[in-house]
Amino acid sequence: MKLYSAELNEKMSRILQAGPVLPVITIDPEDSSQGENLLCALYAAGIRVYEITLRSPAALPAIKRWQAKYADICVGVGTVCTPQQAFEAHQAGAAFLVSPGTTPDLLDAMIDTGLPCLTGLATPSELLLGYQRGCRVFKFFPAAAAGGIPMLQSFSGPFADVKFCPTGGVSEADFLDYLRLPNVLAVGGTWLAPAPLLNSGDWQSITSIAQRSLKAAQLR
Repeated sequence: MKLYSAELNEKMSRILQAGPVLPVITIDPEDSSQGENLLCALYAAGIRVYEITLRSPAALPAIKRWQAKYADICVGVGTVCTPQQAFEAHQAGAAFLVSPGTTPDLLDAMIDTGLPCLTGLATPSELLLGYQRGCRVFKFFPAAAAGGIPMLQSFSGPFADVKFCPTGGVSEADFLDYLRLPNVLAVGGTWLAPAPLLNSGDWQSITSIAQRSLKAAQLR
């Protein structure tokens, strides 16, 4: 049985503490400039940690471009669903991996990369699967549909040493409520770059939302 190290838990914790509001980004393969403009808008707001999802074939090629553009950013790859995707994300230069759920084979592959990981869960059984392997930092997904804040509060009893990054249904209206929970290190979501603003190219409004969200997170 492959085990996830305490060192990697600490690295993942530090990444989330540096990026308490984590933009979850899907890059439009038909418009390569959109992703670059979005990066610039979020960077201008002070965001330094990003998750690019594998819902687009443009995801992996963007990693090295983004890291070359800004040396102080940390780019992770999300929606890692197969062992092959974990390998490809590692080869592409991902700083960390994020999965929507947890299976033994996927967990083995993510551990094999040697990267910090946010393995996904929605139930205590999935939490136990990762916990037995040494994981102590998880993605809680889909947060709103899986019980939201009450579920995270329930997890804190039997799993007092576990921390979370909830994503899925988290919004600008409630992300601070999640962040104020003692077992939450960061929150992820698309509210930092809403689709209407992306589609219209309103980068200044995206910067404003991200600035407002980041400042509120830092002052919580």
